[in-house]
Amino acid sequence: MSINSVAAIYKFELARAWRTIGQTIAAPVVSTCLYFIVFGSAIGSRMGEIGGVSYAAFIIPGLVMMSLLTQSISNASFGIFFPRFTGTIFEILSAPISYFEILLGYVGAAASKSIIVGLIILVTARIFVDYEIQHPFWMITFLFLTATTFSLFGFILGIVANGFDQLQIVPLMIITPLAFLGGTFYSIDMLPPFWQTVTLFNPVVYLVSGFRWSFYGIADVSIVTSLGMISLFLVSCVVVVWRIFATGYRLKD
Repeated sequence: MSINSVAAIYKFELARAWRTIGQTIAAPVVSTCLYFIVFGSAIGSRMGEIGGVSYAAFIIPGLVMMSLLTQSISNASFGIFFPRFTGTIFEILSAPISYFEILLGYVGAAASKSIIVGLIILVTARIFVDYEIQHPFWMITFLFLTATTFSLFGFILGIVANGFDQLQIVPLMIITPLAFLGGTFYSIDMLPPFWQTVTLFNPVVYLVSGFRWSFYGIADVSIVTSLGMISLFLVSCVVVVWRIFATGYRLKD
């Protein structure tokens, strides 16, 4: 594997993030702060504890996860779509670099940017509420797995999309609603039995639940189930990406 080739793509993508720091880092942090103000302070002060945790602290893992999902998809999808749009993708494909190295550079950069945003949000949350992390190893594990998995998903989206407008459809019309309905602002135990069953078909539930468990030791589903679901999605994305590279779908057209 050529480390220099991977590093070139990785550094280029990170440099693009710093050039558009207002959009890639400042915007999601500011929007999340607004959630803390509205839901944590205004509404949270009127709500009781959930599982022995204050409401303001309870929503922190969900807000971080929601931002991580949307940023991972957006960063990775735009990162690979823009070379396709400008035609520079053919220069990359003709260079002495393997498909794995291309994937590692783009997905690694997108995941890194998302993790940076997530960590900044965690630090910013300290301004509004105190919280604890009971299982820091598993917190980092979920952070890394989620960023990597959804960066892969974003990479796939960036390849199959026909225009810039289609890049926004999945994050805005699918991921954000799933995040809101996936236990970001509440525990699914608060729902009627029927809706609890329906909610279990939402994959975001397992991400938020596992990530919240790493903070407070409380979860809507077991930690093993959460890890199993995200691992399954990760493997599925890897298989799809492998198939895309094997056939050249949307890359060599």
